[in-house]
Amino acid sequence: MGTLLLIRHGQSQWNLENRFTGWTDVPLTERGKQDAAAAGLFLQKKGFRFDRAFTSRLIRAHQTLDEILAAVGQKDIPVLHDSALNERHYGDLQGLNKAEMTQKYGADQVQLWRRGWAGRPPNGESHEDCERRVKPFFLQYLLPFVTKGESVIVAAHGNSLRPMIKYLEEMEPDATAALEIGLCTPYVYTFEGEKLTKQEVLDVPGIVTKGASLTETKVNEGRV
Repeated sequence: MGTLLLIRHGQSQWNLENRFTGWTDVPLTERGKQDAAAAGLFLQKKGFRFDRAFTSRLIRAHQTLDEILAAVGQKDIPVLHDSALNERHYGDLQGLNKAEMTQKYGADQVQLWRRGWAGRPPNGESHEDCERRVKPFFLQYLLPFVTKGESVIVAAHGNSLRPMIKYLEEMEPDATAALEIGLCTPYVYTFEGEKLTKQEVLDVPGIVTKGASLTETKVNEGRV
């Protein structure tokens, strides 16, 4: 039996500030680190053990994985970092506040950039573009370990996890783009050989699942 666990990073500083982050290398907040550790302790109590890990080249994903592996007592397992798992590139929007961009360009345009399957931010990637780099990596370098019976954890980003979930759950493009993936929320897929036999989303008590949850009265739209 193989297990694949997908988890989005914890709250980053720009999540908290409601900014488009993309490939900007922004670290976790202290709350983000605490939530990643809490997710790790939750997984440890559930009996999860991992054979290997994958993550992006961005620090918020590294830090999340480090906290989880420390909590489950598995800091020495093999870890592969690859830019194929990086967050979607938000182009000219990176570093800009989402609420301010909504005021400037309108809610419909910002929603199209964020949640339209083929909508590209200026000089950035669409969800479709992101899938073109994530899916081949997932199928060639990651999924084979799971179908051979290993337990694999992937700590990455909402927009680089979406193509994997789309493939695993056979989702349509528009539904994939609209999918909300909570911070530090484990998505678990169980395989018997190459057959997916079970899928579930685990609820980690007490964590911040929305990026700007601590400052929603100031930044309006908290989900990132």
